[in-house]
Amino acid sequence: MKHPKTSSTHRALRLWPLAAAAALLAAAPAHADTGKLLLTGGVSSVEGAAGGGISPWAVIGSQATEGEVGVSAYASRAVTRDYGLSAYGVAVGIHDRVELSLGQQDFDTGVTGTALGLPGLRLKQNIVGAKMRVAGDAVLDSDSLMPQIAVGVQFKHLQSTGLDATLAALGAKRHGTDVYVSATKLFLAQGILVNGTLRATQANQGGLLGFGATLGGADNRYELQPEISVAYLLSSQLAVGFEYRGMPNKLQRAGQAAGLGDGLRAGDWKDIFIAWAPSKNVSLTAAWVDLGRIVPATTGNRKQTGVYVSAQVAF
Repeated sequence: MKHPKTSSTHRALRLWPLAAAAALLAAAPAHADTGKLLLTGGVSSVEGAAGGGISPWAVIGSQATEGEVGVSAYASRAVTRDYGLSAYGVAVGIHDRVELSLGQQDFDTGVTGTALGLPGLRLKQNIVGAKMRVAGDAVLDSDSLMPQIAVGVQFKHLQSTGLDATLAALGAKRHGTDVYVSATKLFLAQGILVNGTLRATQANQGGLLGFGATLGGADNRYELQPEISVAYLLSSQLAVGFEYRGMPNKLQRAGQAAGLGDGLRAGDWKDIFIAWAPSKNVSLTAAWVDLGRIVPATTGNRKQTGVYVSAQVAF
């Protein structure tokens, strides 16, 4: 008998193309002509939701405002000392109230795959997301202390690879669900945007190394992880900022039980970014990233620092 969460996730993945097609058809006659203020809608995160590069914000993606439907698409690439990550996807914004997103991640395991006897191993993850604005308006409330608040959910599924047996031995699943709440406050006169997100998750490295772990009595419960973003608008087209994303460390105890010591411990993610919007429909982002230690047993305990670039088109 299938686990109910597995079945619901697979159903969501199967139904997404129909939902996206319907939303895109609806967007055709109703896309925004004026749209939002540049960069106030964020960019596309590596998981597909609108926000910063590594964390969702309470903003709704696309250029659509109230009464309109819009769409955005993105492609991103991160390269660290031992790994590479490509991410791409689409999002639909409905009446600046609801966001539906689909993302796919392709992770090059580099030296870790080679150490496991699987050179060239790539991990691919599908992410179906939904977000709803429940209070506030980042722009209209910019002269008050009221933030824009949204709740979101992400259904994640790690595709089958040669790593399945290793994850199963650690007691990690290949599917999981993240739930989060975000609050975004824009101080328009000062050109400052601040976002705080609290995420309930079981994901190891965002889900790229599965979800949870049970080997050695590891704690398999959901954990609350904080995420913080701060951006400063240098001009109407240019912003710089910093992001932090807490990561659960569920594989560490399982790794110790497997005789790897601290070889599977995880670190929090951080970045320093610059975002440029040459037009209302295009944004480009570049960042220095620090993804902490990813499977340090195979990387000489090196921190995974490197660069990140992303391009987004939105209507």
